[in-house]
Amino acid sequence: MKTNATRILESRSIPHEQHTYDSSDGAIDAISVADKIGAEHEQVFKTLVARGDKTGLCVFCIPGPFELDLKKAAAASGNKKVEMIHVRELLPLTGYIRGGCSPIGMKKPYPTWIDETAQLHERIYVSAGAHGAQLLISPAYLADAIDASFADLT
Repeated sequence: MKTNATRILESRSIPHEQHTYDSSDGAIDAISVADKIGAEHEQVFKTLVARGDKTGLCVFCIPGPFELDLKKAAAASGNKKVEMIHVRELLPLTGYIRGGCSPIGMKKPYPTWIDETAQLHERIYVSAGAHGAQLLISPAYLADAIDASFADLT
């Protein structure tokens, strides 16, 4: 399964691996995905999209078992306040669906932050941009590919 995110990484010669899993049971949350691909729960990162009161849309990648701390996300992104976008806004704004939102290859290059714990892993998993597909990539390569910064987000 080739996705837009995979094509972008390949076109830039960024090392990565794509892993697939069965999503037909509807269990597409990060913990379920980690179990299906045999990864540590903290190694599978979910991509969340929020709206800042000053900067507009922001993207945050955090480990699957954790919740985004909105105050920390606001501080990292230069906002006083951030709110998660409604799920119905996800596809028109990013080009991705819930459970298949990749930080790579969104419709526009939104400012992005990756939780600093990603740097504790040699490689992390992020969505490849479709249900049933994950990318395994070095956190540093991911940050370079999407011009992201690391921050304490959880």
